[in-house]
Amino acid sequence: MEFQLRSLICGASRGGAILAVLLGAAGPGRGAESATLDGVWALVADSQPSEARALLRSVKTVDARERALVEVTLAMARPPLGQGELPELAAALAELAKGDDETAAAALYLRARLCQVHAAPPDLGKAVRLYRELAQRHPASHWAQLGLVKLGLLQLYALAEPMDAEERLRQVDALVPAIADPALRRDLQLQIGWAALFYGRSPAEALPHLLAAGQTGGLSGMIPEDLMLQIGELSFRAGDFDRARDYFNRFMQEYPVSMRRYNVRQRLEELERHAGKAGGS
Repeated sequence: MEFQLRSLICGASRGGAILAVLLGAAGPGRGAESATLDGVWALVADSQPSEARALLRSVKTVDARERALVEVTLAMARPPLGQGELPELAAALAELAKGDDETAAAALYLRARLCQVHAAPPDLGKAVRLYRELAQRHPASHWAQLGLVKLGLLQLYALAEPMDAEERLRQVDALVPAIADPALRRDLQLQIGWAALFYGRSPAEALPHLLAAGQTGGLSGMIPEDLMLQIGELSFRAGDFDRARDYFNRFMQEYPVSMRRYNVRQRLEELERHAGKAGGS
């Protein structure tokens, strides 16, 4: 299942470019480098691979490994990517991944994505092994931490084992402490909370993850509105009426034109009736 919480990034960073190509998340800035190479990555991120290749040919001072990473990324961006091309791309990435720098970490991440996204059928077992290797070899890297989010999604939904939903959720929850990036940690916590609901777990099991994600903030689109309403409703069902009231009132204040205000108002009226009964008993 593809990670859906982040929009396509059109930026001049290596992180943004690679992840835009692979329908992933925003990466970190690359730091100081030549404007020409920045231009190549910006074109990749802007879905202009032909223009990026043309500009890359004019770059004279780029490191050989840097150039190789750009070329593999461009190849992966070229639709359709034939299955016969995968061995050559995988070999190139494996060679780049032998280093101990950002290029190596990015290459190892791309190897995993090649197995997960581009192989037909997907080689999820190998993708899992590569994400784990990435986390072991480059634990502080953005790519390793992003890989843990991808690994978590595979464990939540795609892998056959474990069959027990509680164990599945427990294993993914164990990945969270290794993710230092607040946005990536938030994204995995949000997915764990949603997965708990998907598997029919109790509101009390889902709520801590959803609350943590909401407190981090930075979500886009309709997700903040949905999440606030979801936390309010789950708190209501769990019997935490104070928190439910707080989130429903915040919803009414922050989303004055939402079409769901009527339902939220009904919930607030139910809470008022409940408070009246509790006070009169």
